[in-house]
Amino acid sequence: MTPRALLFDAYGTLFDVHAAIARHRAATGPDADRLSEIWRAKQLEYTWTLTLAGRYVDFWTLTERALDFALTRVPSVDARLKPQYLAAYQTLDAYPDAGSLLRKLKARGRRTAILSNGTPAMLAAAVDAAKLGSALDAVLSVDSVRIYKPRPEVYQLVCDVFNVAATDVVFVSSNRWDVMGAGTFGFRTAWINRAQLPDEYGGAVRVMNSLAQVVDSDE
Repeated sequence: MTPRALLFDAYGTLFDVHAAIARHRAATGPDADRLSEIWRAKQLEYTWTLTLAGRYVDFWTLTERALDFALTRVPSVDARLKPQYLAAYQTLDAYPDAGSLLRKLKARGRRTAILSNGTPAMLAAAVDAAKLGSALDAVLSVDSVRIYKPRPEVYQLVCDVFNVAATDVVFVSSNRWDVMGAGTFGFRTAWINRAQLPDEYGGAVRVMNSLAQVVDSDE
C-alpha cells in the first residue's frame, strides 16, 4: 500500500545530535564524545521522566538542563563553552542524505513531515539552516500537546493534521524507542540503525542503515 504521508523524527534521524559538540571538538578536548553522549542521554531521560510524572517542560529548557548536567559530569571540559554548544544545537548539521531523500519523496508526490520533541523555534532554526523547508509539508512539535514521545497523543497529531489513518503513515526514526511507540500507535515504521545497535522492544520493524534506503523502499 502506498503511504499517504512519510513522517520523520528530527533529532538523530534528520539532524546529527552530536554535531553541536563536534563543531567545537578541539576546544572541548579528549572527552568530547563522552560529553555529547551524556548530554543526549539526559535530554531524553528528562522527557520520559517528566511525561511519566504528568509534567511538561519544553525541549529547549530540557536541552540546556541536560547540558548543565553533562558539563558537571565531565569537569575536564571548560563550562564556559556552554553558549557555543547551545548555539550550535540550534542549527545542527543535517545528515548528508536527508535533503536528497526529502526532495526525492516530494518529487514522487509524497507528503512529508517532521514530528519531533523539539520546540517550534528549535525546529524552524534547524530546518532553515539545513534548507529543508521546501521539501516538507509540515513540521510538527509535541509543544502543541505538551507531552512527549512515545505517548500516543503525539503520533495522533499526524493523523489530525493530514486527515489520514495511522496505517496510511510511514514513520522513520533512528530511535528504536520512538519506532516502538509509533508502531504501537499503528504507523508503519522504519528504523534507521546507523550505529548497528541490537534490536529491542520486539515486534516487526524494517531496519535500514541510512535514509537513502527509505527512498528505495518507498512503494
